[in-house]
Amino acid sequence: MSHPPQIKIPATYMRGGTSKGVFFHLQDLPQSAQQPGPARDKLLLRVIGSPDPYGKQIDGMGGATSSTSKTVILSKSTKADHDVDYLFGQVSIDQAFVDWSGNCGNLSAAVGPFAISHGLIDASRVPRDGVAVVRIWQANIGKTIIAHVPMTNGAVQETGDFELDGVTFPAAEVQLEFMDPAADEEGAGGAMFPTGQLVDDLDVPGVGVLKATMINAGIPTVFVNADAIGYTGTELQDAINGDAKALAMFETIRAHGALRMGLIKSLDEAASRQHTPKVAFVAKPASYQASSGKQVEAGSIDLLVRALSMGKLHHAMMGTAAVAIGTAAAIPGTLVNTAAGGGAREAVRFGHPSGTLRVGAQATEVNGEWRVTKAIMSRSARVLMEGWVRIPGDAF
Repeated sequence: MSHPPQIKIPATYMRGGTSKGVFFHLQDLPQSAQQPGPARDKLLLRVIGSPDPYGKQIDGMGGATSSTSKTVILSKSTKADHDVDYLFGQVSIDQAFVDWSGNCGNLSAAVGPFAISHGLIDASRVPRDGVAVVRIWQANIGKTIIAHVPMTNGAVQETGDFELDGVTFPAAEVQLEFMDPAADEEGAGGAMFPTGQLVDDLDVPGVGVLKATMINAGIPTVFVNADAIGYTGTELQDAINGDAKALAMFETIRAHGALRMGLIKSLDEAASRQHTPKVAFVAKPASYQASSGKQVEAGSIDLLVRALSMGKLHHAMMGTAAVAIGTAAAIPGTLVNTAAGGGAREAVRFGHPSGTLRVGAQATEVNGEWRVTKAIMSRSARVLMEGWVRIPGDAF
């Protein structure tokens, strides 16, 4: 009996923000995986170690959480006035699919550094010292991200003193600008508020009628009030992720929100579209102890936010959800804005399970419709390992 040999594919394992994933240069992928389709999905599933009924991803590069079951494919941009095309794949841990429906805001911080280090950026645009401005085309949602990447002695600076709650060690700061972040999701008509309302009544079977702000910005997100579902907004992961009934409730909220937003045509589709929309709950400021043991004081934040990703409470905050938070906070009348105290604002600092995060957004109302020109936040990124990943040659 013959056995197929393993093949090796050039890859870089990177941390971006509070996530990490396997990065590929498009041209380094096997020919059959250089275009979207089953071969590409099967290859990425095998790289990450999915589907894994044990939920551990032991036989792959994944870390058995939504934050670490991620892949990125980069190439020189085909878009005018852009440097690099960025495609993100959220790999399911226990099911055989890759969700291409949204962006990863955290890994966006690693795109610029990878692109510079792998020669995807015109050398004339990269200073020896200072800050390189990388123009990223986010192919999943058709949006522009501007990354400001620090450079030292002709190389990407990765070490520094910028601290990010949810990441143990400090690193160099990478500022990200998410331009015109309202997502042009198919079926949502490109509207920031696809229902036309800042707050809707969302009827959720088994839960009741919830006030909800449903927004397409950064990533489609359904916001509800913490107290309406029995929470305070100070919860850490263990309070929710070990509660099967709570997780089922959140998935029901998410599925009905997706249907109301026009992201799916039937509730059955929600199971194969786990990456979007996100569901989050908000509350007014309160003091709590973060997962690191750090005390977060009510007076240091504008509001509390907890968000779920791929069916589990996130250990910190997804970058794209932070964009949604900043955008919704800038628009008077949303649940997020109300939790933050109401009124006009261009930035908020919110409390999440690992600590706090500040995000800014600039919102204007034109002819009765809200538009956010950009959302801004800072993350960091670092190469963890580079070389090749290996997978069985018959895996895709």
